[in-house]
Amino acid sequence: MTCHIHLDLVGGIAGDMFIAALSDARPDLVDGLLQNLDSLAVPADVSFSLNVFNDGTLQGKQFDTSESRDNPSHTHFPALCERIRKSGLPTSVIGHAIEIYTLLAEAEAHVHGMGVDDVSFHEVGAWDSVIDVVGAAYFIEAVDGTWSCGSVPLGGGQVDTAHGKLPVPVPAVTALLTGFKFYQDGLTGERVTPTGAAILRYLMKQESEIPRSQHSLLSSGIGFGHRTLDGKSNMLRALVFNASEMDKNVDQVGVIEFEIDDQTPEDLAHAVGLLRNTTGVIDVIQWTFVGKKGRLGIHVQVLTKPLALNAVTEACLTETTTIGVRSRLESRRILVRETVPVNAVAGVGGSVRVKLVELPGGGQGAKAESDDLRDVPGGHEGRRVARGQAEEKARDTKKM
Repeated sequence: MTCHIHLDLVGGIAGDMFIAALSDARPDLVDGLLQNLDSLAVPADVSFSLNVFNDGTLQGKQFDTSESRDNPSHTHFPALCERIRKSGLPTSVIGHAIEIYTLLAEAEAHVHGMGVDDVSFHEVGAWDSVIDVVGAAYFIEAVDGTWSCGSVPLGGGQVDTAHGKLPVPVPAVTALLTGFKFYQDGLTGERVTPTGAAILRYLMKQESEIPRSQHSLLSSGIGFGHRTLDGKSNMLRALVFNASEMDKNVDQVGVIEFEIDDQTPEDLAHAVGLLRNTTGVIDVIQWTFVGKKGRLGIHVQVLTKPLALNAVTEACLTETTTIGVRSRLESRRILVRETVPVNAVAGVGGSVRVKLVELPGGGQGAKAESDDLRDVPGGHEGRRVARGQAEEKARDTKKM
């Protein structure tokens, strides 16, 4: 069964909290977790355990790692990757773990102004962090689902690190979670560790919502951290949904709308062209209207990818004369489609792209790309014949 896991960052996220939450939500995977961690062949003075924990309000799991050495040695990124590669872990788990550490190394390299291979891990190079990353990698592979998360708690204050005192969130976390939404609940301390941030970045490119379609909640799990928060459980909650019930044709789109009645047609056309080429813009639509004082104006509607909504809004305010816009997120239903290249179409030197669409009743729609037909001889009739031929060939291709 395909799953979708939503992470609810009530207290925050760290590697051990991620392992504990998934262990609580998916107890069927715990034996595999322990077997994978045993494959690491950790030193004798390093131990780990998964325990039932109750913070006085809620009960869940807590993952503990202990290491008797007070000052674990620094580990350079290439050496850490080699340590993981030489373990007895499955290849897929090794791949996930190294990808997570690569994100960490890139973030550290960015904030300290050095090359990735020159990064020396301190806290995240210790065995407890290696165990956290490998445990997370195991769950990512075992679940093999889709992921989303809510907003991230900001925290505050300072934290002691090998680099001295650093502000919270530490620079590596802010580098990793650029684009995610944060919120301030008034509680200070480190709410998101670099390991937790790297796991989030690896699982999803940005903070995202649960898909807006009906789906069953299969299970939930709570993973506790090791700090105590004032008036709130320091926990990460994992909600596991049946993704096979989700309507994959439903997603979200950003909508920006505004009116223009004081910009010249030439300049507005240029502005709309720039907006159309702005990153994250799906389409720009215009129509005329009659506004106040009988003025003829242009209504502009811009469709964007959800995470581009704010940036595109700024572009609208910059490129046009409007002094205000309306913006929102909307659900949309889209039909499953794919683009098929078709060759040997009369009058066309190259291939013609044809979009094939699965219709609700089980049929199939086809639409040839008009740009690929613009040089067909014979005017409208020539293009009509070429279009029909291309669309018929595309349908036949999918039947083969």
